[in-house]
Amino acid sequence: GYKPVLHVTVPNTVGNCNTMAEIWLHKQAQKEGWSKAAKLHGRKTKEGLIGLFQEGNTTVLVEVNCETDFVSRNLKFQQLVQQVALGTMLYCQSLKDQLPTYSKGFLNSSELSGLPAGPDREGSLKDQLALAIGKLGENMTLKRAAWVKVPSGFYVGSYVHGIMHSPSLHNLVLGKYGALVICETFEQKANLEDLGRRLGQHVVGMAPLSVGSLDDGPGGEAETKMLSQPYLLDPSITLGQYVQPQGVSVVDFVRFECGEGEEPAEAE
Repeated sequence: GYKPVLHVTVPNTVGNCNTMAEIWLHKQAQKEGWSKAAKLHGRKTKEGLIGLFQEGNTTVLVEVNCETDFVSRNLKFQQLVQQVALGTMLYCQSLKDQLPTYSKGFLNSSELSGLPAGPDREGSLKDQLALAIGKLGENMTLKRAAWVKVPSGFYVGSYVHGIMHSPSLHNLVLGKYGALVICETFEQKANLEDLGRRLGQHVVGMAPLSVGSLDDGPGGEAETKMLSQPYLLDPSITLGQYVQPQGVSVVDFVRFECGEGEEPAEAE
C-alpha cells in the first residue's frame, strides 16, 4: 500500500524556539498573575519582609507585604523582595547627584511598582509582583522603599531584626524590622560596622521619632528624641552619652517595621 510521507520542517534555530516558548510562558504566567491579583485585591497584607541592601555608598530599605507569615518564608516571595531591592538600588544609582552631604529619599507603593525590574527581568516591578501573586496565590503589595547615599566622611550603620539571608545576594538581608542610621565620621575608625549595628539595634528597639541634640537632657522610657533616649544596650546612659566619645555624630535615621500603619511623613 501507499504510505503518505509527512513532511515536517524543523526550524534550524532550536534556541530561538526555546526563547519564544519562554516568552509565551512568561506572558501566560503574567496574565494568570494579573487575574489572580485582581481577585485577591483588597485582602489585608500585614505580613511580609523588610529587605536591606547595601552596595558602595548606597543603602536601600524596602518593604514587601503578603497575607501570611507562611508565605513570607517562601523562597519565591524572598526572591520578589530581592528583585524589589535590586530595582530600587538601580534606580538610586541612576540618580546623578553630586554629594556634598548625604541624600535620603522615599518611594511610595506606586512609585516602586513603576520601577524597571532590573537587567535580567522583563517589565516593571509591578509585573514581578503579579507573577509572584500568580505563583503563591496570596495578595501582596510593594509597600515602600527608602534609600540613602553618602559621600566620604559619612557612614551608614544598619541592623535587621529577625534575620534571614537572601536567596542569592550576599549583601542583602531580610527580616521583620530594619533600620539605617546615618553618621558623620570625624576620623577613620575600625569599629564603625559594630557601632553602626548597635545604633541600628537601638533605633529598631526604641523607635525614636527624631534625632534630637546632645544638648537635650536625658529622657525616660517615653522619650522620642533618639539622643536623649536611654541607650538600649545600657539604659544607665543615654544614646547620646554612648555615641559622644565614639568620634561620630548621628545625623539621621530610617526605621521600617513590617506591617506598620500608613506611610510615615516624608520628613527631610
